[in-house]
Amino acid sequence: MLTDPFGRTVKNLRISVTNRCNLNCIYCHREGESNPGKEMSAERIAEIAKAFYDLGVKKLKLTGGEPLLREDICEIISMMPNFEEISLTTNGTLLKDLAFDLKESGLDRVNISLDTLNADIYSYLTGGGKLQNVLEGIRCAVEANLTPIKLNMVLMKNLNEFEVFKMLNFTNSFNKEKTNVILQLIELIPNTKTKDLYLDPEIFEEEFAKIAMAVKIRDMHKRKQFFTSLGIVEIVKPLDNTEFCMHCNRIRVTSDGKIKLCLMNKETVDISNLSGNELKKAIFEAIRLRKPFFR
Repeated sequence: MLTDPFGRTVKNLRISVTNRCNLNCIYCHREGESNPGKEMSAERIAEIAKAFYDLGVKKLKLTGGEPLLREDICEIISMMPNFEEISLTTNGTLLKDLAFDLKESGLDRVNISLDTLNADIYSYLTGGGKLQNVLEGIRCAVEANLTPIKLNMVLMKNLNEFEVFKMLNFTNSFNKEKTNVILQLIELIPNTKTKDLYLDPEIFEEEFAKIAMAVKIRDMHKRKQFFTSLGIVEIVKPLDNTEFCMHCNRIRVTSDGKIKLCLMNKETVDISNLSGNELKKAIFEAIRLRKPFFR
């Protein structure tokens, strides 16, 4: 088991398969990558995933950039070991034509970025993206059974804060016989473009607590899931949150083959040229260096 000095056992692996994206979202943190090198090959991604799997990691999420820009994304998924769950993050713009192929390749589910149901606001946030493409992608993902889908809504003051309950109703429109779509309300990590858009999600956490029929606290980050008559909403609060960091069981690998110890800092361990036991030794070393950002 990969347990760090703070008693946190790593169970979830995120591998960025590309730093490229077809959108330019104003809040994007690029998975914490800066000046990445050459993208890993499908074979290299599979080798790293297998090493983590052998060491006890249970779940894998493939990320970007936009992972669907890789022409070999289905091949990558088909090469993965037998994780309990293989998921993928996407902006959804290319999902319509790929959803069924992704499922057939072995993908279990997707997280889709959708911050607004307003086409003009969506275009502004994404640098010209088309909302309709994402809505069609969500529909196809439901039809392909890439569920439960999580819709990632980054909360922003004066832009989408008044759409939260509308978005929750939208997610619930897919949940007729079972839970297909869950709203994930995410705290904004501000940058120079978005510093004036920050809004504490605590406001909505209090609102959902009032109407929830049940509340589930997840192991990862101690996130709260609220089960309401309007749908299910999960709140993700990464900023200055001791609970979030002290219960983080996730590790990241960058698109050029470095283990990133935490999204919030620049520390990495380069595994790009390692294989076999040397690769596994480097993974153990990375876990030994891992520490909570907020504590």
